[in-house]
Amino acid sequence: METRPENFGEEDLATGLAEHFGVVVHTTSYAPVGFGDYHWRVTDEDGRQWFAKVSDLAHKEHCGPTPEMALVGLRKAMETAATLHERAGLDFVVAPRRSRTGDPVVAVDDRYALSLFPFVHGEAGDFSRELSSAERNEVLGLLARLHRSTPPRCTPATVLDPPGRAGLESALAEASLPWSGGPFSEPARALVTNEAELFRTRLADFDRLADRVRRGGGPLVVTHGEPHPGNLLRIEGGYLLIDWDTVGLAVPERDLSLLSDDPAALGHYTELTGFAPDPSALALYRLRWALTDLAEFLAWFRSPHTRTSDTETAWQGLADTVETLKTFPAP
Repeated sequence: METRPENFGEEDLATGLAEHFGVVVHTTSYAPVGFGDYHWRVTDEDGRQWFAKVSDLAHKEHCGPTPEMALVGLRKAMETAATLHERAGLDFVVAPRRSRTGDPVVAVDDRYALSLFPFVHGEAGDFSRELSSAERNEVLGLLARLHRSTPPRCTPATVLDPPGRAGLESALAEASLPWSGGPFSEPARALVTNEAELFRTRLADFDRLADRVRRGGGPLVVTHGEPHPGNLLRIEGGYLLIDWDTVGLAVPERDLSLLSDDPAALGHYTELTGFAPDPSALALYRLRWALTDLAEFLAWFRSPHTRTSDTETAWQGLADTVETLKTFPAP
């Protein structure tokens, strides 16, 4: 996020790092990267560098619908990443450091959770960048290793429905009423009014695809959830995968769909695993991604907010998501 979290600053960060991780802060620098969490680059008193992440549990619905449940879900996800790195030998997993109590993520108050990572020098990816076929095959190799690994007992089970679907349906039902959360509330309501038929059609498309995939009974594996270029870090020797809070058990297409919707482009994965991706499952998860974004943006704009660089980015993201839904092929 470009803007910093409310009621949480460097002093809170330093206190949390010292209390829970034994890291005494020398310097901190806010890193306006990513979208959804807050990040700092930290140097401790011994000169070691760290990357600290603060998660707003009130806006972590994919981990749980309430802050309390989101903390439980986030801990399961981070424990999964730590176990994959420590015990499964998956060196491409950028896993959190464990706290003094052994937890990979700790609550600093009722709203925010803190996790700490070693700082990795590398070339960060960009969500919008298209991978070359060679780069895609390299990532497919990582996913093949991940999907063939034994799922840690703590691995969360994923829910097929898009997170926030109930809120999306509520927004559709309440589009005739004023929305007063902030400057983007009424424009968002107008957009929902204009595109209500499109949104309902895509929800129905999702349900048809979901039924088809459920009947297919594909294998459940450990999936990252968001292995797009924005979550890739290039170092000497290959890629690393970051941001594991969406990890969960699902069919392989949950990950593969973010690399291509064409099974032919995923041929390297089939060569490595013997698994041929299902076109319906690829389409399902690409649609799920767009509906999840739609629900998240609308929830944001229906809630109290102000005009910031982040909400302006979210508004553009909402507009882009609508365009994606317009061009989505009928199942």
